[in-house]
Amino acid sequence: MGTITFLLVLSFLVFFHELGHFLAARYFGVKIHVFSIGFGKQIFAKEWKGTTWQLALIPLGGYVQMKGQDDKNPNLKEDGDDSYNTKKPWQRIIILFAGPFANFILAAILYFSIAMMGASTWAAQVGQVQENSPAFHAGILSNDEIIKINDTEIKSWDEIGKTIISTNGTLKFFIKRDGVIIAKTINPQISDSENMFKEKIKKRMIGISPSGKIINLDLSFGESLIYAYDKTIFASTMIFQGIQKLVQGAIPSSEVGGVISIGKVISDASESSIIALFAITALISVNLGVLNLLPIPALDGGHIMFNLYEMITRRKPSDQVFMFLTILGWVILGSLMLLGIYNDINRIFLNN
Repeated sequence: MGTITFLLVLSFLVFFHELGHFLAARYFGVKIHVFSIGFGKQIFAKEWKGTTWQLALIPLGGYVQMKGQDDKNPNLKEDGDDSYNTKKPWQRIIILFAGPFANFILAAILYFSIAMMGASTWAAQVGQVQENSPAFHAGILSNDEIIKINDTEIKSWDEIGKTIISTNGTLKFFIKRDGVIIAKTINPQISDSENMFKEKIKKRMIGISPSGKIINLDLSFGESLIYAYDKTIFASTMIFQGIQKLVQGAIPSSEVGGVISIGKVISDASESSIIALFAITALISVNLGVLNLLPIPALDGGHIMFNLYEMITRRKPSDQVFMFLTILGWVILGSLMLLGIYNDINRIFLNN
């Protein structure tokens, strides 16, 4: 069941990505020869409105084959108003960007659905209080519920940290203890901490940790839209930063995962709940969008880079340079995929 869920989710994400390219290309009048989910041998096909819609044997991706553009033949040129290569560079950039953009839209839709179904998060309830911390000296106790900081209403644990970091000076905490509202004045101190990439950082802290109590957020339609936007932006930023840290060496290459890791995560999420499955699908959708925007020649980001070059210089890169960089891009992608699979297999053996 987990494998079927993985293939369905992956196919859905690929379909949405390619649909973005398809709709933008059709908007600019580009003919689409093939819309494929999967690679390799065709196992199902249907012709509709001049396009062959197909399922292929290897369900680890997909593609939209436009007239005048084919990654298997980078030097392909086809004339006519309905050809990709006769479109202006800015039009081609929109067609290329539409795929990743569709993934961001899909992620936002999924996060919005989660919000409407009942997103859960940590309650703004204190668990442990660090000894000799600002919270300790202010008299904060375990199980205290933080309901407001200065003039900011607090609904979840995440909002506590955001408010502490985003404000300066002394803060006034309003806490509920045994049904009574108590005000406490706390002056956060700059302390050692770690970010999500386990790097040592300094940040304003008061020395408390969450109790672990889970609550469901009761969000209105408008609040759900904001929740979806914030989650999509946060996921995109996290993945961009993760790639940057990987290139810089702050994250070891052993952390790179492949299709096996993705499949396991999706399988585990599907067995947990529909909300967990939506959440991991949204995160993978953002991941797919971000990765496709990287300036690697075989990806959408690489093709966008070529078109930006043409817009700036008023000429296309030579066929030889274009072919060389495209092949180099495929080599880079292939190497990353092999690294991910190698790490996945290593993890399997280490866990057994």
